[in-house]
Amino acid sequence: MHSNHLLLEEPIRMASILEPSKASFFPAMTKIVGTLGPKSRSVEVISGCLKAGMSVARFDFSWGNPEYHQETLENLKAAIKSTKKLCAVMLDTVGPELQVVNKSEKAISLQADGVVVLTPDQEKEASSELLPINFDGLSKAVKKGDTIFIGQYLFTGSETTSVWLEVSEVTGDDVVCVIKNSATLAGSLFTLHGSQIRIELPTLSDKDKEVISTWGVQNKIDFLSLSYTRHAEDVRHAREFLSKLGDLSQTQIFAKIENVEGLNHFDEILQEADGIILSRGNLGIDLPPEKVFLFQKAALYKCNMAGKPAVVTRVVDSMTDNLRPTRAEATDVANAVLDGTDAILLGAETLRGLYPIETISTVGRICSEAEKVFNQDLYFKKTVKYVGEPMTHLESIASSAVRAAIKVKASVIICFTSSGRAARLIAKYRPTMPVLSVVIPRLKTNQLKWSFSGAFEARQSLIVRGLFPMLADPRHPAESTSATNESVLKVALDHGKTSGIIKSHDRVVVCQKVGDASVVKIIELED
Repeated sequence: MHSNHLLLEEPIRMASILEPSKASFFPAMTKIVGTLGPKSRSVEVISGCLKAGMSVARFDFSWGNPEYHQETLENLKAAIKSTKKLCAVMLDTVGPELQVVNKSEKAISLQADGVVVLTPDQEKEASSELLPINFDGLSKAVKKGDTIFIGQYLFTGSETTSVWLEVSEVTGDDVVCVIKNSATLAGSLFTLHGSQIRIELPTLSDKDKEVISTWGVQNKIDFLSLSYTRHAEDVRHAREFLSKLGDLSQTQIFAKIENVEGLNHFDEILQEADGIILSRGNLGIDLPPEKVFLFQKAALYKCNMAGKPAVVTRVVDSMTDNLRPTRAEATDVANAVLDGTDAILLGAETLRGLYPIETISTVGRICSEAEKVFNQDLYFKKTVKYVGEPMTHLESIASSAVRAAIKVKASVIICFTSSGRAARLIAKYRPTMPVLSVVIPRLKTNQLKWSFSGAFEARQSLIVRGLFPMLADPRHPAESTSATNESVLKVALDHGKTSGIIKSHDRVVVCQKVGDASVVKIIELED
């Protein structure tokens, strides 16, 4: 797996680019989050998605009711059972999303240089002259000359399904706009995005809270994707809300950065959140096009150094209707991997796209190729330098394990963990080989019944690059008194062998706790 580790900085034989890639058990180290919807909710399609490499399923509550999403989730559970592939669940909140309401669902055609009025009166019928919206404070938030964007799938560049408007005047509650490009809006709901405009609405709406406390609690969601996170306070507020909902106190919060306000408070948001989603669709509208790449590179670097997962969205829009991505999209996916993303999030491509399974496998193949030329050596030095000295005990063990694994060309790093922290720290140093995180369940009680923790921790590593969890048998301790965790280690090695990542005579680096000490050891396998 590692002998073919090329570096872009070194000359590559052009002919070698055409050599077919070797298939491996893990499609890629980079994870894929798939949004489940109309085109991807049957057991059959979800099973295909899991086999193709999806490891997190996202449920977007901007549309569809809880019952609809529950049916999809039941199908996901059946698919997990039949494919024996773990998958985590992410609930995506609606947040302060502004929408145009088109009750009749008739297509609305808008002509460039024409005039259209945005009104908060939702009783009115949507037409080419009038668009009702679900927010009555727009007239107070905008001023003459502001840019407003309306479309079903935010800015893609092929703008026939979405429209740019420029505010020409504000009259009472209505906003009068000049249409900048001809477009046809089809469907019942369109998103409205005001470029660099502050919307006074709570990040976690009452509707979101209701969904989380019913659907979320019932299904013990692993991740909460907090749409339109603008301040660290938004994350704190959400965490406080989750902490009162039993099991959901373990749910990780991923802050979705969607506008300039979130970008301005990025550092403090990163400190509070468990991970970050770069919502490039909305950001692409808020930022000048020439600044989009810069934000991506800076944000991913910050997430990497903090050891928190970063997720990039909107990468292969054109695969919603086509079997192949454009050249720009294929390059974009690879660059996201080289920039340091942990996961790629697919939205419309899997939700209502014609080729959900093919999209996941194409993205997985691109990620896998990019990982081969990822400059791990440089990345490792940067990370160690950033962390500085003295290192914490855990950080020092994690970096040593990765360095040892690279020096001895280990085929895998096995890490025993109960909270998942140790494994995430190892993954932070981006080893070139997979990290098998063996999650040891902990017994806990609420005075009435016993239960094991561990499933949450295992599923939550499904969004971290290079981390592959397996749940250990609770009867085998992780913190053994002797220096051998024979039983659990044997199970982990067997798992590695059956999955084809470990072969005889391979070297394996093991990271474990023995009593109070942490130990890194190198094992050479017999036949």
